[in-house]
Amino acid sequence: MNPGLQAVAAAFQFLTRFPVKAHLDYTPELFRRSTRHYPLAGAAIGAVVWCAAAAALYLLPPLPAAVLTLAVWVALTGGLHLDGWMDTADGLLSYRPREQMLEIMKDSRVGAMGVMACVLLLLLKASLLYSLLIGGWPPLVLLLPPVWSRWFMVHAMASWPMARGNKGLAGSNFNGMEKRHSLAALPGALLLAAAAAALCPLLGIGEWTYLQAGLAWVALPLAAWAGGTWAARRMARKLGGLTGDTYGALNEGIETLLLLVLMIIQYRL
Repeated sequence: MNPGLQAVAAAFQFLTRFPVKAHLDYTPELFRRSTRHYPLAGAAIGAVVWCAAAAALYLLPPLPAAVLTLAVWVALTGGLHLDGWMDTADGLLSYRPREQMLEIMKDSRVGAMGVMACVLLLLLKASLLYSLLIGGWPPLVLLLPPVWSRWFMVHAMASWPMARGNKGLAGSNFNGMEKRHSLAALPGALLLAAAAAALCPLLGIGEWTYLQAGLAWVALPLAAWAGGTWAARRMARKLGGLTGDTYGALNEGIETLLLLVLMIIQYRL
């Protein structure tokens, strides 16, 4: 397998539960090269989520359709990012000193704060999906949140130091990421987002207009960058940098934020 395909396979194997049958020699260099394909993995997740939403909405009322769609969304990642969300909540909301926060986040057990944060996040995501589905056929712009949330993970890896240095999965494989890695992932994210936004009104999917789809194409990356930067800065101040768990937390938070932006565009424009 050539290096380009290895990087694509590594991105899908690491971020998703798609059955990618490839035997890879996972090195830090391969992990870093694979990050340019994180938006592609996000688009694949978004495409399956959109298909699941369309099928569920055809068979069921919007509320159970939204919950089932969310279940598919979580299953496609194996709960990887959701686990990071819970661990990060347990650590940051403990209000302990930095070292104790990092120790709490390493604990495989989930605490009360993590459970509450997970329940609230899933409720909010389900309600936002429901709001997007009640208008009929789900809009194709559902592909966009997973694309931009995963691009921001790459940006975060390249922009903030590792809280544990070279320790842990993230530290040993992603420490030393540079801005070029973030920039390498950006063109793919823009093209994938443009395709989804352009096809949405063209195919009459979700009854979105070109104005709404164009606004989504512009607003979502800006919202991902602004919201993600705000959250990453606060986390880095408290932890002395970011960790693998915080990358997952950023992904979950940004996906939810972008669903909220899509809902506002759908109902207010």
